[in-house]
Amino acid sequence: MRKITKKPEVLAPAGTLEKLKTAIRYGADAVYIGGNQYGLRTRAGNFTYDEMREGVAFAKAHHAKVYVAANMVTHEGDADGAGEFFQTLRDIGISAVIVSDPALIEICATEAPGLPIHLSTQASATNYETLNFWHAEGLERVVLAREVSMEEIKEIRQKTDVEIEAFIHGAMCISYSGRCTLSNHMSSRDANRGGCSQSCRWKYGLFEMPLPGEHNSVLAGDPEEDFSMSAVDMSMIRHIPDLVENGIDSLKIEGRMKSIHYVSTVSTVYRQAIDAYCNDPENYEFQQEWEDELWKVAQRELSVGFYYGTPTEDEQLFGARRKIPAYSFIGQVLDYEEETQIATIQQRNHFGVGDEIEFYGPGFTHLYQTIDSLWDEAGNSIDRAPNALMTVKMKVDAPVKPFDMMRKRK
Repeated sequence: MRKITKKPEVLAPAGTLEKLKTAIRYGADAVYIGGNQYGLRTRAGNFTYDEMREGVAFAKAHHAKVYVAANMVTHEGDADGAGEFFQTLRDIGISAVIVSDPALIEICATEAPGLPIHLSTQASATNYETLNFWHAEGLERVVLAREVSMEEIKEIRQKTDVEIEAFIHGAMCISYSGRCTLSNHMSSRDANRGGCSQSCRWKYGLFEMPLPGEHNSVLAGDPEEDFSMSAVDMSMIRHIPDLVENGIDSLKIEGRMKSIHYVSTVSTVYRQAIDAYCNDPENYEFQQEWEDELWKVAQRELSVGFYYGTPTEDEQLFGARRKIPAYSFIGQVLDYEEETQIATIQQRNHFGVGDEIEFYGPGFTHLYQTIDSLWDEAGNSIDRAPNALMTVKMKVDAPVKPFDMMRKRK
């Protein structure tokens, strides 16, 4: 008989207030966000204190939690004001902060008592002795390095009581636990202080230089294929039983800079899979439609990272790639009138009469149809919805709900 000690938390990224609300509506138990200081995503839509207050209030109303990532590596002067920052987060009602730098951990523990601290993956925790050390320092949870295998997680769980969080979906950094300096050297942006320019994902030529001044391309193909140093993305949707049975407390999705299309899709897929397994583990069966859904928002190919062995060249992004089905997020439902079957839509990308579209919503609901008519806000018939965020109306064959999403194949 399979043993489930607890249902793990689905932890989703939220780069903006809209993404926070979307993730929670689509099944996330918790979200992680960034403030305007001390984080590693300076280009994400980081939260002001007022936005945090609104986000926390929304999360509490839906029985969810909000964590704040403050996981930068501090140089001299970077930690100025951190005590006041952590105190404010505590008073706002943030459920925990995610930190890697020991200086920030000490400041938070001493100047903002009562605010739980989680160790960031940037700290590269890979063994139970490390987890026990941080637990003794007062940390409630450790986010494991992405390089930890499933067998190692099993042993770690047996030898520590601290909560374990692990990444299960999203981008994989080519460097060890994200500690890279390519960006520092190639674009003068400090990756470990929030400025990573993702130099590993740039396109490069690859040459051999047999003699000074000679540059002979070693890349095959005509035209030459681009080369990068980056990894494919991670997806553990096929391995939910292993994640649950090995006692991982929080299953983390990467992607604070990605769209509400991504956040809603990935959150609801993992919500469905985890609930299905935890509610009836003996009769659990993987559903191919879950993985098919993830491919609708995939930006790269997918792998299991380091969970079942060291990645090979098949998990690197170079050479020819198989085609990935691409979908466009085109709108969000604002309202629906059941008597007239008219939906009010906020446009997010171009669409028009004749397009085959898909509606999807929380709980893994789906509806497919062809658009046969469109009206603008004034009731005028139109063929296309070309203007950003314009409001349109259309007839929908079956009921849809506010915050349902619309998409179409590109």
